[in-house]
Amino acid sequence: MRLPFSLHAALAGACALTLAACVPSTMRPGVRTTPLEDLGTVLSTGDGNIRAQSKTRDRITVSAALLSDGEARDRYGVNLAKKGIQAVWLRVSNKSPDEQWLLTAHIDPDYYTPDEAARQFRSLVPGRGGEARQQKFRDLAMRSRLESGKTYEGHVLIPRSEGGRFIEVTINGSGRERRFGFPLRTPDGHFDFEKMDGAAGKVTVNLSRPQLRTRLSQLPATTVNADGSANGDPLNVVIVGEASQMMAALSECGWSFTHRIDWTTVRREIAAALRGKPYRTAPVSSLYVFGRSQDLSFQRSRLSISQRSHMRLWQAPYTVEGRPVWVGQVSRDIGIKLTTKSPTFTTHVIDPMVDEARQFVLESLLYRFRIHHFGFVRASPPAPPESPRHNLTGDPYITDGMRLVVFLASGPVSAGEVRDLGWEKTGKGPIEFGQSGGN
Repeated sequence: MRLPFSLHAALAGACALTLAACVPSTMRPGVRTTPLEDLGTVLSTGDGNIRAQSKTRDRITVSAALLSDGEARDRYGVNLAKKGIQAVWLRVSNKSPDEQWLLTAHIDPDYYTPDEAARQFRSLVPGRGGEARQQKFRDLAMRSRLESGKTYEGHVLIPRSEGGRFIEVTINGSGRERRFGFPLRTPDGHFDFEKMDGAAGKVTVNLSRPQLRTRLSQLPATTVNADGSANGDPLNVVIVGEASQMMAALSECGWSFTHRIDWTTVRREIAAALRGKPYRTAPVSSLYVFGRSQDLSFQRSRLSISQRSHMRLWQAPYTVEGRPVWVGQVSRDIGIKLTTKSPTFTTHVIDPMVDEARQFVLESLLYRFRIHHFGFVRASPPAPPESPRHNLTGDPYITDGMRLVVFLASGPVSAGEVRDLGWEKTGKGPIEFGQSGGN
């Protein structure tokens, strides 16, 4: 049934206001926060300084950065963001003995050619000015042929992705292909990766793998509300790896960075909800583990703000083999509903088959060769379809009660090299678990 616009608008606005009511105290002004990590090294370029990441392989050094909307406007003289375009800055130093080629389509198959992008602004610069604009876009572009002993820099124009994205730069030559991956970000002051609560990252003990297994099985089965009086969604995923490594892996798998809840982002969410538009970096409401709201969150959104997968992550107060441990909750939002359990009488609805979202995390990381070990620990007794559990807003969910644990790899790991930790067995798959009779 299609809702009247007035009711639809009321529901959408109330849904966004739900987030406003949940603005955590740790993200309000006056509370000490700490930077998560550095975003790269400042390099001098032909058009001014830029903060970039660099990698070297076989005497080829690639540096990459995503320009902010302001940086792109300064270089191109027009507002690329208004047309949904983003500029990737590249520098390649080819000290190998052979000619190399940059494969632009590997960065993004939907990249814009210089003339295609320049034409988007033809009405702003009529006549001869349009020709000058076209030539400027050509001159700013990154070339493909990379001669031996030379350094080149330029830009590749791609569809805009707010907050950042994973970029893979492929250099081909002398019968070899070399890939350089970069998790690039464009901070705007609102992303949760820019700041974390001061309680995060305080490690008290370093564990062995058997000790980690014990600790993870002793964690609460679910998240809780702010005062710990009610259970939320299940804690069903654990990621082992440095923050930068985790962010690179998830962004490569299509997860977007997420804005913190503040008044600026809530206003954006209200506008997106009223217009039925996506907001791919929309805030995620607060749930609590270790006595605080999530440190980081990620999402994969569809065309409507009411449909997305989202993951909340908390850094645990321990490491394993010297590596950070991130405890998380992942589920899918599949709609919006009215409820008396929210102060605004509306909330997102989660997919009851929460194990499927957990499985997606595993499969997508395997697909991108990002895991070297994985396994499961028991988090709770199973909750079958005939006896589901419920989250804070009354959504039912079914689960086998297992918690996924993945150890991220520092480099690509083929499927044949991935190892099972051998801790617990899940038994039925997530779809089978939800089917009639389990068959």
